Amino acid sequence: MMRIITTIEELYSEAATAVAIGKFDGVHLGHRKLLSSVVKASADGLLPCAFTFEPSPERFFGGSTQHILSTRDEKRRLLEEAGIELLIEYPLNRESAAIAPEAFIREFLHRRLKAARIVAGADLSFGAEGRGDFALLNAMRPECGYETEEIEKLLIDGSAVSSSRIRALVAKGAMEDAALCLGNSYSLEGEVVHGAGRGKSFGFPTLNLIPPEEKLLPPFGVYLCNAYLSGKKWDGLCNIGMKPTVSAEQRVGAESFLFGLDRDVYGEKLRVELLHYTRPERKFEDINGLKKQLDADIRNAKELFGYISERK
Repeated sequence: MMRIITTIEELYSEAATAVAIGKFDGVHLGHRKLLSSVVKASADGLLPCAFTFEPSPERFFGGSTQHILSTRDEKRRLLEEAGIELLIEYPLNRESAAIAPEAFIREFLHRRLKAARIVAGADLSFGAEGRGDFALLNAMRPECGYETEEIEKLLIDGSAVSSSRIRALVAKGAMEDAALCLGNSYSLEGEVVHGAGRGKSFGFPTLNLIPPEEKLLPPFGVYLCNAYLSGKKWDGLCNIGMKPTVSAEQRVGAESFLFGLDRDVYGEKLRVELLHYTRPERKFEDINGLKKQLDADIRNAKELFGYISERK
């Protein structure tokens, strides 16, 4: 199980480490180039470590309200799945952000983490005023005795894979293109919460998630989805939005209808992967109009998933 360090007091490793430094929002394919390098270093007896910042420098210094691709829990899951065994969530505050980059390298990377290998991108920035960069890491190699590796940007269709590129794709509902850059489908995670139960009353029981405010959502509408619940995969549809036909609440939610699910799952952890944007959310005149559209949505989805029989 991946060990997670969230305080400076805990920031220590008994074993020598290979450290990948980055923000890792989305843990996309570009990030995974960094991560794969430190994971491979485990063959040399080094502990694979990811070093990131919490909150992100953009939020801490600039008060950015930019939405994120991965919540803290999602990022942790993705990093562990990538093979990381030690995760440092360096806590940014006035004191920790003011540490000179040279002291940052000596104290945290060299002395506490025993870094034998440090991997990062060319746009690396750390320490007071963001003065720490890859050139400084290289300059301090003789003193601290580590190796460095600068990872070049990964290109897909001639353009660099980046969190900002993926945000733009998700924001316009281009889920397939986002998945190409992420290495997996864009997903939402959370606990299944009680809704109003209106869907169940007319034959379409749904599972409700309330995404955190900072999570980037695609355009409101209906998506083909895969869902993971209690270790099992389900096909289905997910509506992102405010359910204007049946609800007057101004609360954004993700409401999933999973084919064949027939049990109560309230309180369970659900992950929904958004595969394909099928139509925008709309308000119908009445429940009958909504039901007809849902029937059509399900027929279309089952054809896309390769189902033979249609919902009765």
